[in-house]
Amino acid sequence: MVEQNAKKEIAIFGIKIYRILQYFIIYSMLGFILETTFALVVYGKLESRQGFLYGPVCPIYGVGAVFMIVGLQKFKKNGYTIFAGGILIGSIVEYAISLFGEKILNVRWWDYSDKFLNLNGRICLLYSVYWGIIAIYLMKSLNPQIDKFLEFITKKLGDKIMNITTIAIIIFLFVNCILSAIAINTLLSRTVVENGLQAQNKEQYEKTYDYFYNNERRKKLVDKFWNEEKIIKTYPNLRLSMENGSVIYVQDYYKYVQPYYYKFK
Repeated sequence: MVEQNAKKEIAIFGIKIYRILQYFIIYSMLGFILETTFALVVYGKLESRQGFLYGPVCPIYGVGAVFMIVGLQKFKKNGYTIFAGGILIGSIVEYAISLFGEKILNVRWWDYSDKFLNLNGRICLLYSVYWGIIAIYLMKSLNPQIDKFLEFITKKLGDKIMNITTIAIIIFLFVNCILSAIAINTLLSRTVVENGLQAQNKEQYEKTYDYFYNNERRKKLVDKFWNEEKIIKTYPNLRLSMENGSVIYVQDYYKYVQPYYYKFK
C-alpha cells in the first residue's frame, strides 16, 4: 500500500502533473499552427507566429489551454456551466498574460481599447464570449482527442521515456523563454534609444541598450544571434507603448527588413 502511494503522481483537480505539462506543449504547438494559418488566410502572408525565438510554439495558447482545462474541471456539469467558466477563466488568463507581457517583457501583444466593454485594453466582452465558446469545444471535442493521442504515444514510448521527454521539452522551452525575453528587449532598447522615442519604461531601455551595445563582446553576440532581421522576422507584430498611450510597430523603424517569409498576392 505504501509502495503504491509512493508511486502516485502529483495531480491537480485529478489531472496528473505530467499530463498538464504535455497539454502545455501540445496546445502551444497547435496555437502556432492556428496563428500561422490565420495570418496566411486573412493577410495572405506566410510569417512567423512563434511565441519564442526557437521552435514552432505559441506558448500563450499552451498557458491558456492548461488553465482552461484544469480550471474547468469544476464547471463540467453541463454546457452552460462550461460556457460561463470559459468566460471567467479565459478572461482572467488573457488579462494576466497581457499584463505579464507589458510589465515583464515590455511588449504589448494585443490592444482592445477600441472594443466595446474593454478593461484596460487587455480584455473585452466580445473576446470573453469567444472564450466561453472555445471552452465548450475544448472540453467536449478537442481535449478528449488530445488525451487519446497522448495515451497512444505513451503506450508506444512507455511512461518513463514519455516523462523524460516531457521534462526535457519543458526545460528547453523555459530556457527559450528567457533568451527570447532578452533578445526582444535588446531590439526594443535599440529602437527606443537610437530613434529618441518617448517610450514607457524608457530608463530601463536605456540601461539595456548601454549594457548590450556599449560593450563590444555583447554587441557582437547580439548582432550575430539577435539582430533586427532575426527578431522582426520572428515577431513581425512586435510593438512599443509610448508615454502618450499610443502604440507603434517596431518594424516601421527597420524598413529594410522584410517582416514575413512570403506574401501571396
